Amino acid sequence: MGEKVVADGFGLSDRQRYRRKLQQCLAGLARLLADKRFDRPRNLMGLEIELNLAGADGMPRMVNGEVLDRIASPDFQTELGMFNLEVNIAPHRLGGRVFDRLAEELRTGLGYADRKAREVDAGVVMIGILPTLAQRDLVFENLSAVDRYTLLNDQIVAARGEDFVLDIQGVERLTCTSTSIVPEAACTSVQLHLQVTPARFAAVWNAAQAVAAVQIAVGANSPFLFGHELWRESRPPLFQQATDTRPPELQAQGVRPRTWFGERWVDSAYDLFEENLRYFPPLLPICDEEDPLLVLDRGGVPRLQELVLHNGTVYRWNRPVYGWVDGVPHLRVENRVLPAGPTVTDVVANAAFYYGLVRALAEETRPVWKRLPFEDAAANFDAACRHGIESELRWPRPGRSGGVASIPAVRLVLDELLPLAAAGLDAWHVEAADRDFYLGVIEERCRARVNGASWQADTFHKALEAGLDRDAALAATTRRYAELMHAGEPVHTWPVGID
Repeated sequence: MGEKVVADGFGLSDRQRYRRKLQQCLAGLARLLADKRFDRPRNLMGLEIELNLAGADGMPRMVNGEVLDRIASPDFQTELGMFNLEVNIAPHRLGGRVFDRLAEELRTGLGYADRKAREVDAGVVMIGILPTLAQRDLVFENLSAVDRYTLLNDQIVAARGEDFVLDIQGVERLTCTSTSIVPEAACTSVQLHLQVTPARFAAVWNAAQAVAAVQIAVGANSPFLFGHELWRESRPPLFQQATDTRPPELQAQGVRPRTWFGERWVDSAYDLFEENLRYFPPLLPICDEEDPLLVLDRGGVPRLQELVLHNGTVYRWNRPVYGWVDGVPHLRVENRVLPAGPTVTDVVANAAFYYGLVRALAEETRPVWKRLPFEDAAANFDAACRHGIESELRWPRPGRSGGVASIPAVRLVLDELLPLAAAGLDAWHVEAADRDFYLGVIEERCRARVNGASWQADTFHKALEAGLDRDAALAATTRRYAELMHAGEPVHTWPVGID
């Protein structure tokens, strides 16, 4: 969705042509896979972080255009809301001291962005959902002034044909409506990319799906929305409902939402792209002039622009990505599970845990997806979003006896998954110092049973006990969070309270 598009109307002929182009692109992808035309293994990873802008009072600031003008770097881009930014880190080769280098780059880049934001009385906050956001902030007028966002909003609104309904039952219940998709902008996430060969794609994607719940359990950081305490990770239900093109009748029929976990383990990347065409009507029928099959017939490599654009409007938590660099195609798994924050150290620790774990699980002789029903993986994701670090997850029992048992997420991580992640990082040839430090952050988080969501909730309730009203308590929690975020010590060490 980073490509520039022009906001304009679409007619019947546009949609018919786009459907034909999608089928041609899918056939082109099948040929590329069959002919083994993809890039060689290069162990490349990439990282994107969505950010919030807030003032010294903790309230959101709608100034991303002004901040980006001052940053003046292609590494920083707009996001959906005027209080959002996104930073993109150049690809790194997994190995050596990659995580320390990544942390240093992030600290430098975010520090620079924060200094520039302060020139317009704002600051950068890495957090899943800014606690001080109010419903009045998430209106069409605060959509970033970029054509592609306006066009996407218009198409999703037209497909739905009525207001969006947000109804989330957590610690408290939130019910409200919106006339646009802008509430989606409340969700700020970390996206982890891993380039893989076609032969390894299914194993890596299946492994990423299996551990998505564990990522949420240890990394949840979004307990508040519109002044309500909801799920420990409230982004998934918010994102699904804020982009839901299905009116109630289609929901009742079991039509799939555009934001979804999925419904099965896969055998290839082709499975996911084919599902996109089978289940999801196009939202942005913008056609490229390329004829992908003719390009292949002439020995070239097509960009498959329509397939890429359509894929960008299906919001899987683990998304397949077709890329094209210097005439060579590649595949990536894009992990979209994690919220932003709390600190650079926490973000990099989450990344190290993920990359180590998927490497180890993808290479097991008895892979977890052969022993864990997909329905359990989906239920785990829901449970982790609701309960965070206190969740219980279904997981295959060790040994050959088989079966699945419920286990506290922290015990699963400490007893089984951290050793696997360490072995995976060793397989990537990550240096022991990086491995031990960043996985140690995950270990201590689990031993303390503290993540960003639990710290926010505990601090908010302590502020209420001190006599602040709800709005003041949320603002105080946000200010204290921002202070500790910039100090940089990992969240499990943070003292609870607003002073």
